[in-house]
Formats: sequence, C-alpha cells, structure tokens
Amino acid sequence: MTERSWTRGRPLGAAWAARMRGLLNNGDSRSGGPDGGHSSAVVDCGVYQDGRRLPGEFSPDEALTEARSRPGAFVWLGLHQPSLREMASIAEIYGLHELAVEDAVKAEQRPKLEQFGSVHFLVLRTARYVPHKELTESSQVVETGQMMIFVGENFVITVRHGDASEMAPVRADLESQRAALLEQGPWAVAYAVTDRVVDHYLLVADGVEDDLDIIEEGVFSRDRTAPIQQVYQLKRELVEFRRAVVPLQRPLVAITSSQGVVPKEIRRYFRDVQDHLTRTVEQVSSYDDLLNSILQARLAQVTVDQNNDMRKIASWAAIATVWTAFAGVYGMNFDYMPETDWKYGYPALIALLSAVTVVLYRAFRRNGWL
Repeated sequence: MTERSWTRGRPLGAAWAARMRGLLNNGDSRSGGPDGGHSSAVVDCGVYQDGRRLPGEFSPDEALTEARSRPGAFVWLGLHQPSLREMASIAEIYGLHELAVEDAVKAEQRPKLEQFGSVHFLVLRTARYVPHKELTESSQVVETGQMMIFVGENFVITVRHGDASEMAPVRADLESQRAALLEQGPWAVAYAVTDRVVDHYLLVADGVEDDLDIIEEGVFSRDRTAPIQQVYQLKRELVEFRRAVVPLQRPLVAITSSQGVVPKEIRRYFRDVQDHLTRTVEQVSSYDDLLNSILQARLAQVTVDQNNDMRKIASWAAIATVWTAFAGVYGMNFDYMPETDWKYGYPALIALLSAVTVVLYRAFRRNGWL
C-alpha cells in the first residue's frame, strides 16, 4: 500500500507507513483474523440504509464499497480489542489517521473528541460494577475499559476494549426498535453507544452507593465492623470510576455545541446523554465527599479508641502504683518501721490497700476511664 492510499490524500510519516507495510506483509505475533491464525477482532459488520440493515454478510472493504454505491447508506463496523495489524488493515480501507490508530490499539486514553479531516474520533471509558458478597481491602468494585468511535461520512467504527458495555444489545435495539434514529446516519450509532456507556455509569453509581451505605453503617455502628482498609479500598475504586466519568463532560459539550458536524436531531439526543452524565458526575462528587468524611470519622474513631485504651492502662497503672508504693516502703531493710511489730499490721495493710483500690476503681469508673 502507498502512504497516499492510507489516508486518502493525507500523507503519513515515512516511518509509520513503512511499519504498517511490514505488519501487513509479514504478519504480527499479536495479529488476529484468518491471516494471523487467530480469531478476528471483527465482531459485526453491517451496511445500513434508510434505517434498515441490508441483507447479507460483508467484509470491511466490501461493506464500505456497498455503502458508497448507495445514497445515504453507511457502514457500522464493530471491533473488539484489535491488534495493531488488524487496525492497520482497517485504517487502510477507511482512511483513518495514524495517531487515532495507535490510540485505538493501546486503549490508554482519556475521554476526548478529536477530528482528523472528515473523520471524528471519540474516546470513552467504559465502566461496569463488579458484584461481590462483601467489600474487603482487595475487592474490585469497578471494572473499566475503553470504547473508541470513528465517525466518518459513510461509516462508523466502534472499537471496544474490556468486557464492559457490550455492543450487541445496542445494535439489536437500533435495528429492531429505533429504525428512525438509524436514518440519521453514523452519528446516530455514536449516540447510541455513548448512551449505553453513560447508562452503565448510572448502574455503577447505584452499586457504589450500596457499598457506601454498608461502609457508613459499619463505621458508625456500635461494634464498628468496617475497618479503615475497606473505606480506603472503596475510595480507590471511586477514584478509578471518577477518571472515567468526569473527563467525558468536555467531549459531550463539544458535540452538543457543534454546528454542521452532528445532525441537529442527534444533538438533542446527545444533550439527554449529557444530562445523565451530569447527574453521574454529581453523584460521584457527593460520594467522594462522603467517603472523605467517613474516612476522617474512622480515623478520629481510631484516635479515640487509642485514647480510651491509654486511659484504661493509666487507670490500672495508678491502682497498681498504690500497691507498689506500699510494697516498696515495707520492703526496705530498716530496723525501726511503723507497725512492723504489730500483730495485725499485715492484715490491716492489705485491708487499707484493698479499700484504696476500690475507691480508685469506682472513681475511674465514674469518670469513664474504666
């Protein structure tokens, strides 16, 4: 392939083009698909016109050719964790930019919206709540992944990394229930995918809220069943979730405020997604504040418990000091000491020490030290 055919008129760097040629010609140990001897990353590939999917099965290049031959048609290509070789092949067919291709393979990007010529590249972070019987210091609460969406004039490519937010239900819903939405073109698919990702955010937020209620109840219960490690683990998981949710606000603002790029009707749908995302961001912020308060309260409880222990130790030490003092005095080897020759000296001393012990014990109990 040539550099010009790669980007349809937008030349690539020589090093990148040579690298892609080597991958396509010689293979890659991580490659997928029939050529690489591994399962293909292509989950589904369909051509849509007037809100309906055309019958038949298409390869990625056949689908694009078919879509260009029909007015108003577009391709929806779904990929799952493609290798660099597979993504390079798709990029050659659809004219994707080299930087976007690298991002789609590495899947280590923040949510963002970029434009490369006529192709828009939207990055989302997916999230899924991981059910668990009880929260421990090593529990995984939130599992995250990534979703990349390439939106062109007559195609949309979704690249999913991780197991969160599967696309099969989205495709089935659009094909069976929302044909009118599909008529709007590739951006309608981008909306449906984004809507599902954000809906999963709401489910994750509800699950985290349940864990937060359990943690809060355990921290402030009489027996304090929630150790500080559990509180810290939930806070770490919430930070991971926050990294997925909060940065997505800026790309959605760019989409809803764009003129001429996203169809007006689809922008209305994206505003609904933006409202859901705003609600989730508010929930995450409130959860974070509440967790900080719970963490501080738990640390204060630990300090109070330590002070209580120290007061108990000091109280018993004071009681023991009385006995130690008398034993130290009468343990000295002097010839003349008070009451040493008295017949009832020993019982009287024991009675006196016992009385002092009782008085001190009741005094400490009354003051809450014991």
